[in-house]
Amino acid sequence: MKRREGELAIATLRVRNLRFVLGFLFLVALLGFVPGLLRAQQVGPIQPANLPQQKTKPQKPVLIPQAPGQLRVQVSLVHLYATVRNKHGELVTNLTKDNFKVYENGVEQKIAYFNLSKNLPLTIALLIDTSGSQMDLLPGEQDAAEEFLRRILTPRDLAMVVGFDFGVNMLADFTNDRQVLDDAIEHTRINAGGPAPDIGATPGTVPSGPNGTHFYDAVYLTCENKLTQQAGRKAIIALTDAQDYGSHYTLDQAIEAAQKTDTVVHVVLAAEPSEYGYLGYFGRGVAEKLTKETGGRLIPARSGTQLDRAFRELADELRSQYVIGYYPSDSRRDGTYRKIKLVTTPKKYKVLTRAGYYAPY
Repeated sequence: MKRREGELAIATLRVRNLRFVLGFLFLVALLGFVPGLLRAQQVGPIQPANLPQQKTKPQKPVLIPQAPGQLRVQVSLVHLYATVRNKHGELVTNLTKDNFKVYENGVEQKIAYFNLSKNLPLTIALLIDTSGSQMDLLPGEQDAAEEFLRRILTPRDLAMVVGFDFGVNMLADFTNDRQVLDDAIEHTRINAGGPAPDIGATPGTVPSGPNGTHFYDAVYLTCENKLTQQAGRKAIIALTDAQDYGSHYTLDQAIEAAQKTDTVVHVVLAAEPSEYGYLGYFGRGVAEKLTKETGGRLIPARSGTQLDRAFRELADELRSQYVIGYYPSDSRRDGTYRKIKLVTTPKKYKVLTRAGYYAPY
């Protein structure tokens, strides 16, 4: 009896030892499997065992062949928009490439592109002076400006409207919807204030008189913040007496911004020196410098009839410009100012174009 009890105890002990060993082995296997599973989850999906691991090779840049017109990627084509008139002031539109010569800093350049821009797209920024000095003129300016846009704009053109007095306000962004543009022109108000954040602010400006007129700011901000994003022919039409009070930017900075964006500035000078005294002459001098340096026109206009005539002349001129392009022989991208001289043969014609440009960096 005691012998059987001893054998049973030994058997029970062996079973317990076996269970212990099997449990221990199961635990070891489980501890080894879990970290591997975690690592597999961290790395990502496991590839099938019969497929070799793919090695990633460094990619070479893809070289896209350029079209023939894109070969001069390192040299900027300089564009000139020129108006030619005879001694009677009439537009001359029958000249050819051989009738023009271009000089940059006194060195003759080879003309690479030539066209008469009757149908080329046009981008216009209409700047309207809404300071107190324009109170009597504003209604006539509004009518003339609306008629001008109706006459000049085609479905391929764009225009925007900007008002300026104590600040600079964008009243309509670039569009070819004439109803939107007409509404913007009609909503111009004397001393409406500003500036609006969507065209840019001029912090720190303090008007030096009762009629704040940020004319230089209007030209600079329109070029720098809006026209720099546009391609092709670009023009500013400014209705103003060209007097400035309180601008943050200077006249030279406004001219430089126009030149760097290939923008031609035209000024419809809504003022008479006899009424403004010395300031009238000062405003005319500003308008003359701004238009001369950018290749634009200065047209005095005091009455509604004169405003209509001024805008008709501008409309005809904008549709009768020669577009001349050349690759400068001085290909340095040094940001320097280069003087331009455009002459015709025969020399009896008067040529209007910009006086120079800034080389790119």
